[in-house]
Amino acid sequence: MGWIVTPLGALLVLGILRDVFHTLWHPTRHGGLSRLVMRAVWRLSAHRGTRWRPAGLAGPLGMVAVVAVWALTVAVGWGLVYWPHMPDDFSYSAGLTPSHHAGPVDALYLSLVTLATLGLGDIAPTSGWLRVLAPMEALVGFVLLSATVAWILGVYPALARRRTLALRLSHLHRSRTTTRSLDSAGGAAVLDGLASALATVTVDFLQYAESYYFHDADENTALPRQLGYALGLAERAAEAGHPDVRLSAGVLHRALEDLAAVLDERFLRTGEGPGRVFAAYAHDHGQPWEPDGPPPPDGHGRS
Repeated sequence: MGWIVTPLGALLVLGILRDVFHTLWHPTRHGGLSRLVMRAVWRLSAHRGTRWRPAGLAGPLGMVAVVAVWALTVAVGWGLVYWPHMPDDFSYSAGLTPSHHAGPVDALYLSLVTLATLGLGDIAPTSGWLRVLAPMEALVGFVLLSATVAWILGVYPALARRRTLALRLSHLHRSRTTTRSLDSAGGAAVLDGLASALATVTVDFLQYAESYYFHDADENTALPRQLGYALGLAERAAEAGHPDVRLSAGVLHRALEDLAAVLDERFLRTGEGPGRVFAAYAHDHGQPWEPDGPPPPDGHGRS
C-alpha cells in the first residue's frame, strides 16, 4: 500500500505548492485551485438569502477558504506520506502504544503538529529520510503562513487603488464635468490621470485576481458602477477641440479597452466589447448599469 499512498501524498503537497506559487508569485491562470475556491464562494454568496456579498464578506471569506484548503491539503498529503511507515519508523513517548497509534488519524495528527511547527514530540520519525522530511513540512508551514500575510498585504492596497479610481470618477461625475470644461491642457491632464489609474487597476486584476471577488456596496467607490461614466467621458473628450485632450481621450479609451479585455478573459467570458463587458461586470457585482454612469445624487443630469 505504501507505494501508492506515499506518492499520492507527495503529489498533493506538490500540487498545493504549485497553486500557491501561481497564485501569489507568478499569477497566471494555472493557479486553478485558489480560483475555483474563490469563484465557488462568490457564487454561493449570490444565492438568495445570503448576505456575504452585500456585506462585502465574499472576498475575505473566499481568501480564508483558500488558505484553509491549502493548509488542510498539505497536512493530508504529508499525512499520507507518513502513514505507511507507522509505527515502525517512528518513536513514541511513554504512555503511547505504537500499534494503537499508527492509523490515518494519527498520521494526520502528526502532520498537523509538524505543519504548525508545534513540535510536541510525542510521535517523532526515526528513519533517516523521514527525519529530513519532517522539518521540510515545518518549513512549508512557515511558507504558507508568510504567503498568507503577503497575500493580504498585497490584496488590500489593490482594493484601495480600485476604490480610489471609482471615487475619482464619481467626483468628476458629481461635479458635472462637461466636454467644454475638459477642452484644455488641464482637462488633458485629468484624462491622463484616469488612464494611468486604469492601467494600475488592470495590472492589479492580473496580479491579484482574487480582488475581483470583493464587493463594494458604496456606489461612489464601486468601480463597476462608475465605468459607464468613464466610457462616456472618453467618447465625449474625443470630440474636443484641444489636440492634447483628443490624444488623452484616445489613451483613456485604450486603457478602458485593456481593462475590459482582462475582465472578460479572466472572469466574465462574454466575448463582447468594453460596453458589454462592463455591463456584465456591474451585473455580476449587483450594481446597476447605465451607459454613461449613474446620475448625480441630487437627480440633475449632466450639464
